[in-house]
Amino acid sequence: MKLIRRYWDTKPLFLIISLAVLFRLLAAIFAKGWGMFDDHFIVIEAAGSWVAGLDYNDWLPGSPGNHGPTGHNLFYPGVHFILFTIFHWIGITDPQTKMLFIRLIHGALSLLTVYFGYRIAETLQDRKAARLAGLLLAVFWFMPWMSVRNLVEMACVPFLMAGYWLIIRKKLNKPMLLDWLFAGLLFGLAVNIRPQAVFFPIGIGLVILFQRKWGELLSLSIGSLVCFSLFQGGIDFIIWGKPFAELLEYVNVCVTERNDYISLPWYNYFLTIFALLIPPVSFFLFFGFLKNWKKYLFVFLPTLLYFIFHSYFPNKQERFILPMIPLLIVFGTMGWTLFAENSEFWKKRPKLSAWSWGFFWTINAILLITFTFTYSKKARVEAMTYLSKYPNIQIIAVVDEEGSPEQMPKFYLNQWPGSYNERSRDPSADSILALAYRNRMHDPPRFILFTGDKGIKPMVIKARQYFPRLVYETTIEPGYIDRFVHWLNPINKNRRIFIYRNSEVIPQRMEN
Repeated sequence: MKLIRRYWDTKPLFLIISLAVLFRLLAAIFAKGWGMFDDHFIVIEAAGSWVAGLDYNDWLPGSPGNHGPTGHNLFYPGVHFILFTIFHWIGITDPQTKMLFIRLIHGALSLLTVYFGYRIAETLQDRKAARLAGLLLAVFWFMPWMSVRNLVEMACVPFLMAGYWLIIRKKLNKPMLLDWLFAGLLFGLAVNIRPQAVFFPIGIGLVILFQRKWGELLSLSIGSLVCFSLFQGGIDFIIWGKPFAELLEYVNVCVTERNDYISLPWYNYFLTIFALLIPPVSFFLFFGFLKNWKKYLFVFLPTLLYFIFHSYFPNKQERFILPMIPLLIVFGTMGWTLFAENSEFWKKRPKLSAWSWGFFWTINAILLITFTFTYSKKARVEAMTYLSKYPNIQIIAVVDEEGSPEQMPKFYLNQWPGSYNERSRDPSADSILALAYRNRMHDPPRFILFTGDKGIKPMVIKARQYFPRLVYETTIEPGYIDRFVHWLNPINKNRRIFIYRNSEVIPQRMEN
């Protein structure tokens, strides 16, 4: 404890980065799987299939199901395509090993968020605020787990923080025009990953426009536009023959299908922030962020624009708000620590302050340990990993007790078989089994996976009417957190998977 105290007093950044490394390393090793649909099926499944010479999502021209740009950003999946290609060249073929390296890379990248957050707070205020801001970025309960996920909302953050640091590092006095140019390049990278991050360079641009800093505005604009055009426009031009084809389609989809997803009230993100950052500290940070809005308008205005847009837009998912959270933490910490030091209320009530932070750190520690070791979507990943030992799986079928089968991650199967679920317009068990039976002569299912918790016996009896030589293989259990999340909200279908083998096609069970 004396050694920790000494480092906390003399080398706090070293201690903070060490903690950040430790928990991100643990998350990379133990927090397997994926968090939300997009960070696997929109990124990993797409890139993995491209390396195999296929196109899982039918995004590319020439794919049988493709009719033009689909509105998906190809930059971030393209980066993973390059990484998976390198893995293939050097002989890394196991999907779990590939994903371990992917998580390690993302975890290492997220250390930049911690470093720049600390340096920004130290430069603009003092070491006290920097220590707290850096510590929060390092060990806030969701940060290590989210940092190793393939979420564009998290992957863009290090570039936003690095861009801000280039502007701030000289205390806003006289950043060189080259600083603004490189900051623009970094903001452009962030926008390439997450298009909605455009509100940050736009917001900063508006502030320096009002300040009539024409050179800075020109440098920032050139950097952002060059980077964005080079990657976003260039990739689309190579693939589609015209720049920004995917971006234009993305905007069109966002406008025409804005009510087709999760529509929540305008105040939803207030609730998300206050819950995510753990009250009462979440209120402290939010208050601190608002306290110095004039002083740090170049942070406040972009964040406000980003927040207003997502609050107004009908489609609301919790992860959408993540890009602004590190800035809220850093500048909220700065504002709160300065306010608390000069507040007579808090000076007279040190026990209340200690209790508030004590409660926060207790809850945070529990959640941090829990999520750092959480294997998310375990049943689906392990089911595919289990089946990967069988070669030449040409087609599978998944049936569900509620008639809405879970999508299986073929990336972990390490082969890309067809699926009767993808061929059937009706997701019910009857429809999928009947379709498989009609095609049994030339395309019989190698395996049928049953998902559910209430009892699969009726589904198995029905399946054996079509495939009498169906035999039980194994059961894959979901993780504890998956079960808890499913219990909280059944829309998260994290349930048992019962694997049955069609012994007419594969007579013998293979052992590991």
